[in-house]
Amino acid sequence: MPNQELASTAGRLAALRAAMRRHQIDAFMVPSADPHLSEYLPRRWQGRVWLSGFTGSVGTFVITADFAGVWTDGRYWTQAESELAGSTVELMKIPSGASVQYVDWLAANMRPGQTVAVDGTVLGLSVARLLEQALSAKKVALRTDTDLLHEVWLDRPGLPGAEVYALLPPYATRPRSEKLADLRAAMALNGASRHVISTLDDIAWLFNLRGADVSYNPVFLAHALIDTARATLFVAEGKVPPALRAALEDDGVDLAPYADFGAALAALPPDCSVLLDPRRVTHGTRQALPASVTVAEAVNPTTFAKSRKSAAEVQHVRATMEQDGAALCEFFCWLERELANPRRVPLTEVAVHEHITAARARRPRFVSPSFGTIAGFKANGAIMHYRATQASHAVIEGDGLLLIDSGGQYMGGTTDITRVVPVGSITAEHKRDFTLVLKGMIALSATTFPKGTRSPMLDAVARAPIWAAGIDFGHGTGHGVGFFLNVHEGPQSISPSTMPEPHTAMEAGMITSIEPGIYRPGHWGIRIENLVLNQPADTEPGAPFGEFLRFETLTLCPIDTRCIDLVLLRADERAWLNDYHATVRTRLAPHLAGDALAWLTIRTEAI
Repeated sequence: MPNQELASTAGRLAALRAAMRRHQIDAFMVPSADPHLSEYLPRRWQGRVWLSGFTGSVGTFVITADFAGVWTDGRYWTQAESELAGSTVELMKIPSGASVQYVDWLAANMRPGQTVAVDGTVLGLSVARLLEQALSAKKVALRTDTDLLHEVWLDRPGLPGAEVYALLPPYATRPRSEKLADLRAAMALNGASRHVISTLDDIAWLFNLRGADVSYNPVFLAHALIDTARATLFVAEGKVPPALRAALEDDGVDLAPYADFGAALAALPPDCSVLLDPRRVTHGTRQALPASVTVAEAVNPTTFAKSRKSAAEVQHVRATMEQDGAALCEFFCWLERELANPRRVPLTEVAVHEHITAARARRPRFVSPSFGTIAGFKANGAIMHYRATQASHAVIEGDGLLLIDSGGQYMGGTTDITRVVPVGSITAEHKRDFTLVLKGMIALSATTFPKGTRSPMLDAVARAPIWAAGIDFGHGTGHGVGFFLNVHEGPQSISPSTMPEPHTAMEAGMITSIEPGIYRPGHWGIRIENLVLNQPADTEPGAPFGEFLRFETLTLCPIDTRCIDLVLLRADERAWLNDYHATVRTRLAPHLAGDALAWLTIRTEAI
């Protein structure tokens, strides 16, 4: 098919359907995934975006001879409706990003004897098992051995080539040799002589390495295979400098070509035992293992280890929060001055991202944003994962609320914060919604709970003040955050869509977001977000009821009191906010001067 025809969604779908006919495939599925099940995908694996035109970070694309649809959750419905308008691709609404309703759809719509295909190298093992079970019950075949995108995406990007670098002390607070020793002890407890890791943040954490292969997350493409004596890192040739290669070898880490990973798995001794995490490896990885090996399935030990930040890492994060908070004070001071200037050039949502990133970039040890800034004015704030572009954005003028969700990657930690500010005059309805969201955030921030509480169970604490008003929001209340790693990490997740399984238990040292919201489509959106640290809480003498945890709020930035309906706040809620603002002022003032310091002083006045 000529390249000009492949420039359109219709042309790309026609090419894919032709390939499906050649291979006798009746339905083809494209998940939003790569061989590492990453959240942010290198361009090579953005096939769903290329085929459908929908650019949200979560979505599963299914195409048949007479149907094409993208399944995505409420965070992206407005965006998907806009991006899919005028195409033949349907938006299939699901309740959450964890939903697998497309599996049910395929089972219901495929006829016995038909074939569904998906590239097994990017299909999560746990999803593959659900798909196999649902389709086999309907006598529908599942093929995972072909990647049709390879045939039709003629200018498909190659692998990213950014160099891998070492995370060094003081930010590498433990040597990789110690981490590997701990991992091998965990392998032994699981009866495993080998361990397979494909998730990029686990690999970066374990080996004290960082990279730039994935947008916003300082990771690099690699797989790891660890045995009782040495570890092998499968990474593209030329990405690891010679000096770093030598240092890795001294620590018992060998390098092998990225493309050799599958062959290395196939060559494992037939009598060995392999530990793998079915939520964090692909179907293709599992299929590559010899049939005779013993497989132990459990959460990656590194997933638990990296979630529990050490005391040294926490100190770096606290210092990073001061720098990040100071950058935000300078940004918000600038923003208010611009909005008050009648002679200014019109301010856009795009400019918000540019200026907030520039403010962070002036701070020491800043590396990059931790995700694409969400700056949504008025109705755009109600689009939970809104992204302003040069082609489509709002001018910030008139009256309304401006929601800004942003974050930074620093050598000393990862930040993620949402604040809402008034522009012009705001209404009593604005203030009511803002105050309800604030009450939800305070309720969870002030909660004490037993150590080991399964994180999804905490979600209702933040929702209760919002539910009391007959309102809800369509996303989780909180996600784990890495240490100069992924802005979204597990195993904890404060969300109603997460099963409260044992591995989701809250433990000391975990950093999690608290971010309730209210969204009124077509009008406004409000979300207030801080990062918090699990800390041991005071207990009764002798701890007869076990150990308890509390939250230490890490994020340091004023919450705009101009948006609050003070009548709705109880005395204890006012006290929490005043104490928080006193801490913010004390911690940030030494890092500021002039107008920014004056702005901080005003915005942290007690209510």
